[in-house]
Amino acid sequence: MKLSLRFLSILLANTLFTTSNYTPTKPQPKPKLQPKIYYVSPTGKDSNNGTTVKTPFKTIQKAANLTQPGDTVYILNGIYTNSNSKQVLEITRSGLPTAWIKYKAYPGHRPKIKHNAWHGIFISNASYIEIEGLEVEGNNYNITIDYALAQKDVKNNHLTSGNCISVDGRKAGDKKPHHIKILNNKVHDCGGGGIAIIQADYITIDRNEVYNNAWYSVYANSGISLYQNWNYDNYQDGYKMFVINNKVYNNRQNVPWILVGKITDGNGIIIDDSKNTQNNSTLGKYKGKTLVANNISYNNGGSGIHSFESENVDIINNTAYMNNQSPELNGGQIFASFSQNVRIINNIMYAYPGKNVNSNFKNTNIVYDYNIYYNTSKIIVKGWNDIIANPEFVEPNKGIFKVKPTSPAIDQGTPWSSISYDYQCFSRIINKKQDIGAFEFRGEAQ
Repeated sequence: MKLSLRFLSILLANTLFTTSNYTPTKPQPKPKLQPKIYYVSPTGKDSNNGTTVKTPFKTIQKAANLTQPGDTVYILNGIYTNSNSKQVLEITRSGLPTAWIKYKAYPGHRPKIKHNAWHGIFISNASYIEIEGLEVEGNNYNITIDYALAQKDVKNNHLTSGNCISVDGRKAGDKKPHHIKILNNKVHDCGGGGIAIIQADYITIDRNEVYNNAWYSVYANSGISLYQNWNYDNYQDGYKMFVINNKVYNNRQNVPWILVGKITDGNGIIIDDSKNTQNNSTLGKYKGKTLVANNISYNNGGSGIHSFESENVDIINNTAYMNNQSPELNGGQIFASFSQNVRIINNIMYAYPGKNVNSNFKNTNIVYDYNIYYNTSKIIVKGWNDIIANPEFVEPNKGIFKVKPTSPAIDQGTPWSSISYDYQCFSRIINKKQDIGAFEFRGEAQ
């Protein structure tokens, strides 16, 4: 609350200048915040102090409502559920650039947020937040395809359209979320999006397993989506958005998008409308760069990885296998459409039988190079150093996408300065050479 000048003058007159021998002193620095650790367990009580493992809160929300910059919320084993259609955890309090607020699984624990709400975790107007080591499970197990199709014209059914982790700045005004890290989580079985980012900036999505999402929503969701990236600042010389080292599979749209009445998405990973052309957006083009690297995307209904109406996206060293499972979709394993300044380099693309491996529709300045294509003759665009060959995966039917010692992916990639490590965090450069795909072959027993 701002104080009026008149009130300030009265306050000063009644305090600082009450004696004639008053001597001003130097302003004292504000005391530094002392970060706290809060603990949460389903066996705890919200009437506890939450400051020890033996006195935990019962709900994560109780701890979230107390956090200050630098605090950590440790979440112990157990299942955390919603009591109504609202999210299990809504994060509204921000950290600082040097004092992030962290929500983490207690060491050695793997707690689960299980919900049938609109969101498992929801961030709208908070920044400098880290979420790590949690499992977020949605409501798919309680829904049938018949019920979902019967709801295809219903916009407000959280049972079918709920998301797992949402970061959404559409209603946050000038407090849109930025500097968010979503790390090492298991995110699955949400009828809506797995990890959905809308109108935010400086986002890192790293080492998550995202599967069985987007099945029943009317909103054309995907496994991981970045929609209408927003400019927190004008920095444009490096990456600000990172989708790296994730395993994304079995995400699929089974219910028509309510806006157009047909199947359009269910992608593994999509960078969507960073040009901000849709829904009367006034945000302007996103100026930062986006890196999509070292991801494994397979058996999704839509594309494995897709840049749509976006700019300045680098899709590097990913493995995409047998996506486009939906009969209606044929765009390819990794591709760009209506996009500009997109580089698709060092990727393995193993097509769904009879469908395109990639595409190149209404793009400007798109580069495909040093990729491997296989399992189709429908290669829409081929770079100078692209290869048509069997990548020789070890056991793709079991989700194992390391390659055999005879693979043509070994040592055939081009070094990329921003990517030092592969999907397993092993060094990317071996003998001054780099492989194609998410894994760097190390000669280990497969």
